[in-house]
This record gives sequence, structure tokens and C-alpha cells, in this order.
Amino acid sequence: MIRAIRGAATVDRNDEHQIIKAAEVLVLEMIEKNSVIPEEVVSVLFSMTADLNAVFPAKALRSFEGWEYVPVMCMQEIPVAGSLEKCIRVMITVQTSLSQKEIKHVYQGQAVVLRPDLTGKA
Repeated sequence: MIRAIRGAATVDRNDEHQIIKAAEVLVLEMIEKNSVIPEEVVSVLFSMTADLNAVFPAKALRSFEGWEYVPVMCMQEIPVAGSLEKCIRVMITVQTSLSQKEIKHVYQGQAVVLRPDLTGKA
């Protein structure tokens, strides 16, 4: 089965180091919680809010062993008025035997407000 794993995190400022670190921490938790192996990854999509543009968050994955051939793309999030700022979102599409209900989505920092129903913060 093909499934998507969602995640999001926030940073304090538009800084290359902060963005890369936040993306690394986020994706590593997504990998760990869902037992993801790179060979089973179909693709990874990153988006960032318009106030973040210091670096492509996909750069974070290039330091992960075995992830060098995984297709990754970055894009800008739709700038909806009043939406969460300085936010990095990611969707990892994987081949997995996990059911939709068993997938563990990850929301860190201020991004927990995006899906409190999935983070136990509701």
C-alpha cells in the first residue's frame, strides 16, 4: 500500500541553519515513528511559508545515509492570511504495510496547532 506521512515544524527566524536543523529533526522523527526505509520512499514534498526562503529544506535529507536517490521537491505554501508563520511542512509518500490509522504524523513546535487531533493536543 502507498501511504503519506505528514509532518510540520516551525522555526524562530528565516535562517539557513534553523531551517535545515528543524527539517532534519522533523523528518528523523517521522522516519523513526513509522519505520521508514529509503528504498520504500516514493517521494518527499516540502513546503514552507512565504516568510522562509533562506534555504531549500530538502537539503536536510541529503545528509541522510541511503536517501541520495529519493526524489525530493520544495515549494511555497499558499499564503493564507492569518495562517501559521515560519512553518515547514513535509509529506513523505511511502510503500508500507501500516494502515491509515497506524501512520504516525509528526507536528513539532508551534505546528502542533495544525492538527491537534493527531498530536494529542486537542
